[in-house]
Amino acid sequence: MAIFSKKEKVSLDLQAISTLISEGSVLDGNLKAPAFARIDGLVNGDVTVDEGLILGEKGEVKGNITTKEIVVYGKVTGDINTSSLEIRASGKITGNIKTQNLSVENGGVYNGNLSMQQGEVQKQLQA
Repeated sequence: MAIFSKKEKVSLDLQAISTLISEGSVLDGNLKAPAFARIDGLVNGDVTVDEGLILGEKGEVKGNITTKEIVVYGKVTGDINTSSLEIRASGKITGNIKTQNLSVENGGVYNGNLSMQQGEVQKQLQA
């Protein structure tokens, strides 16, 4: 009965990236991406990604982020609204977070207010 077995969720780190802001790039303005994005440069503005976002070690966002899931290796100065957030050892976040799931690796830094609510964030993201 393998036909009806539930597919295992693929890790965000293994997803095909549709939008890439490479290291050394600077984007002044808001970024909207339809699927999965990776930021290794600097974004001065709000970021909205439909599926998922990876913020690389050299990546920095100075603005608010809205996405379904995010992995932070870099630096965020702004608010994050997501269903799933992972802060890696090199990650630094300054701002408010609204999420359903939070994972902080040893060494990750977070300064701000945290709000964790089941279902409400997901409804806002789908609206």
